[in-house]
Amino acid sequence: QVQLVESGGGLVQSGGSLRLSCAASGTIFSINRMSWYRQAPGKDRESVASITSGGATDYEDSVKGRFTISRDNAKNTVNLQMENLKSADTAVYFCNYVGFGLRRLDAWGQGTLVTVSS
Repeated sequence: QVQLVESGGGLVQSGGSLRLSCAASGTIFSINRMSWYRQAPGKDRESVASITSGGATDYEDSVKGRFTISRDNAKNTVNLQMENLKSADTAVYFCNYVGFGLRRLDAWGQGTLVTVSS
């Protein structure tokens, strides 16, 4: 079992910045991928950014150059630094963990709301 706790959401004006954090605890496999997803009202959940335990990153096209994902493997935390926020970034942001050991282990955080006002 893995537990994820997100923090850092809130209300920000268009063009502003926010930093989301996610702390993982429990059964953390050394080979894993941590990601941020988001879900806007009336839309499907979409992947925003991911980072592997080896440091490889991937970003959704609309956030490239504005969002930066990072992690601290010693602390089992992942962060999402969001710059130049737009109203289209308004969504509930979810932290996701996928661990690869003798079995695949998936976990989701409870979500944190990001609201960007224009």
